[in-house]
Amino acid sequence: MAGQESHYILPRPEFDKPVKLLIVVAPYYKDIADNLVAGAKAEIEAVGGSWEIVEVPGALEVPTAIAMADRQCNFDGYVALGCVIRGETTHYDTVCNDSSRAIQLMGLQGLCIGNGILTVENRRQAEVRADPADQNKGGGAAAAALHLIALRRKWGASKEGVGFKPPSESILVAGDSNGSTTA
Repeated sequence: MAGQESHYILPRPEFDKPVKLLIVVAPYYKDIADNLVAGAKAEIEAVGGSWEIVEVPGALEVPTAIAMADRQCNFDGYVALGCVIRGETTHYDTVCNDSSRAIQLMGLQGLCIGNGILTVENRRQAEVRADPADQNKGGGAAAAALHLIALRRKWGASKEGVGFKPPSESILVAGDSNGSTTA
């Protein structure tokens, strides 16, 4: 058995303009969620940023709320928080995989999201990962979002279609160049 691992943590980014993040939390396990939120708030405030918070029923609704906010609001980034503890059914796998996949796809489209949705085998693992005096993955998720915001600002504003080729009005069809070139 290996001892306590040591991990490198990037220094906090610095911002010349204030940042504003939306924390989206699923408080199904309220005490765990509260600790994750406390860590996220502390990390955002440590760089002089501000935050708003919204609660949703469960981890599957977190990406939906982020997508809605991105269309209707003006946040620099997002922090996704919640906790999914394995139970007796395959619902755990669906919630973990689908919420993570949705968050990743939005990130590939240019959103700055830190994913702090815990996916654990038992309550003890969740408590360790949400502990404000230990790992606090809420603070880690906020730090990830802040680093992505810093990268976006460094490289310029996001462009349409980041991560994916934007849809065009016509699709070229392979084959005979004398025939139709659109589907």
